[in-house]
This record gives sequence, C-alpha cells and structure tokens, in this order.
Amino acid sequence: MQFEIIDFHTHPFTCHENNICSYSEHCNMTVDTTFELMKLHNVSKFCGSVICMQNKFGLENAWEAIKLSNNTALSLAKKYDGQYIPGFHIHPNYIKESCEEIERMGKNGVKLIGELVPYIHSWNTEDYTSKELDEILDVAKDYNMLVSFHSSNSIFEDMIKKHPDITFVGAHPDEYNRYMYHLELLKKYDNYYLDLSGYGIFRQNMLRYGIDKVGMEKFLFGSDYPTCNLPMYIGAILLDYGISDKEKEYILSKNAKRILNL
Repeated sequence: MQFEIIDFHTHPFTCHENNICSYSEHCNMTVDTTFELMKLHNVSKFCGSVICMQNKFGLENAWEAIKLSNNTALSLAKKYDGQYIPGFHIHPNYIKESCEEIERMGKNGVKLIGELVPYIHSWNTEDYTSKELDEILDVAKDYNMLVSFHSSNSIFEDMIKKHPDITFVGAHPDEYNRYMYHLELLKKYDNYYLDLSGYGIFRQNMLRYGIDKVGMEKFLFGSDYPTCNLPMYIGAILLDYGISDKEKEYILSKNAKRILNL
C-alpha cells in the first residue's frame, strides 16, 4: 500500500545561512534538491518555519531575524507552488509586531504559526505561559491560526489550557519521561497534538504504546528536515509492522489534513 505523506515539521531554506543542517557543506542541499527529495519519498506537502539566525545575517535583533524568516517562508511558498505550507514566527517580546505579523500572514492565507523555537530567538523558557504571549495568541485565535512549538525542556500546559480554541502541535516526542508528559496532555486536551520529529521515535514500540494510550488521531508525521534524515523518519513509520495500515494513514497524512483543513 502506498501512503500519502504530509511532513508537518520542516525548516526549508534558500541559502547556506538559513540551512540548519549540521552537515550541509557535505551535501547537495538546495531549494530544488529539497523539492526532488520530497517528491522521491512521496511527500505531497511539507510544513514549517524558515530559520534565519540573527548572527549569520548581521541583524540588529531577534525581530529582524524573525521578519526575514517570515518573508523567506512566503517566497518559498510561491517557489514550491502549493507543496510547501509556510509557518511563521512570533515573539512575546514584540507584541505589536507579532500581532501585525499575524494579520499580514492571515491576509496571505497562512494559518500556521511555527515551529516556534524560543532557544534560537532568545525567549525565556517560561514565555509559553507569559501574558505577552497570551495577548498575541488571542489575536491568532481571531485568524484561526494553529501553533507548532518546540516542546523540549519547556513549560507549556498552561498555554494549551488557556487557549482551547487554538490547535497546538508539540514538536518532538523526546525520551521516556518527556514522552509520558506529552501523552498525559494528549489525553487531557482535545486541542493538543504531537509531531514525531526529532529524537524518541527510534525507541522500540514507542509509537505503538502512544497509539494504545491516546489513539492514532493525536500524532502527526514530522521529520525536522534538514536537521534530520527524512527517509529514516518515513521508514520508522512505514516499516513498523506493529502499526496497522489504517494507523499509518492517519499519522502520515490524515491527521495533518484534518487540522490544516486540507
């Protein structure tokens, strides 16, 4: 059985400076080769934010890096002609600018915030629960945005709880204790999902356990390309014989289609 694949978690790039692959100098990685890679592995659409490092571009502050990242994401959406679903960044230290960015992106048909990466843009680990972010997310709700966020070593339950009308997707299952925390929240909140990018998925029966605990509807396929190896993550789902074809179909595309309204 051939499965459609939607990669919910990528960080596409236009140049070496915003390619976050640690080994990019040793690989032929370009906008065109990314498109070819996705096509080769039957990825019909891929989602996520561009990451432009402030220091690599000589920018004055984190917001300048965010604005460049968001503009690049819009340009790539045109380049990939519907295959790429752009995500964009916001920042709790820039309330007015973030709210204006939500309005701008909404007018451009963009509905995905993130993946948010606080450790790159100088957030505090507590900022997911800040009143500043709450104010920004209240605006995001008005535009029917959904939010993908880096979840490792962060406190985020209050964010999910306080904004029940926003769909949140945590990035990365992580190791056992963190994964158990994700599963607890997945059971507790209808508006919370988990993407399978990053580390954790390679652990034996990790996904089978999660499906048994919270159901197949709560997981989204993600690779974190170009940081991580796309075919390895696809193989982790397709070659897991403990997961049924129906469960694979939901994880690889159907859940993403539902929350993205595709």
